Amino acid sequence: MALGRAIVREPSVFLMDEPLSNLDAKLRVQTRAEIARLHQRMGTTFVYVTHDQVEAMTMGSRIAVMNTGDLQQVGTPQTLYDHPRNHFVAGFIGSPSMNFASLEIDGDRLKGWGFEFPLPSRFRGSLASAGSRRLTAGFRPEHLELGGTSEGLAIRAKADVVEYLGNEELLHVTVPGHDGDVIAVVSATHQVRPGDILDLVVPAGRLHLFDGETGDAIVAAA
Repeated sequence: MALGRAIVREPSVFLMDEPLSNLDAKLRVQTRAEIARLHQRMGTTFVYVTHDQVEAMTMGSRIAVMNTGDLQQVGTPQTLYDHPRNHFVAGFIGSPSMNFASLEIDGDRLKGWGFEFPLPSRFRGSLASAGSRRLTAGFRPEHLELGGTSEGLAIRAKADVVEYLGNEELLHVTVPGHDGDVIAVVSATHQVRPGDILDLVVPAGRLHLFDGETGDAIVAAA
């Protein structure tokens, strides 16, 4: 009703502050689509405030990510997903959220989790003179390949919990040397069971690196 009254007034800007927070999951999806249709039809600016990154990603043409009152990054949903500016944005955008691992760079090698592997070539220009330095690697659950052959970070893990989602399985796996779960989203055709030992690969092109102290993204070569 409040939205209807606002439409009648024909404002130049609509401000919506958590408008779907009290709706159940099914109604939230339906209402989200209706608001998006309304925005397309009216062509009016909508400023939409939300803590739900799914709402931001599905409804926003541009997203401003804030943390404790500070503006972290502004961009299209795809820009924020593919090129997060820092650790906070990377962890906020995406569902399930990005996995993170503490690593150390030593020359042209990355070390961590009991593994040692070459620094992906696209980061070598940015880290050519880094010496020994702590980094945080980030990789999204949907980018992990089960039994993949791509060049990248290879991880041996044990399946702890398997959530069956129909066409996909959401895997909570444990990795030696890492506190907490690593989450992977894989095709349900793999039929993973708790206790299975898995070989997962993060393709080099999907790996994100962040400064271990500042959290800023390490910019990769185009």
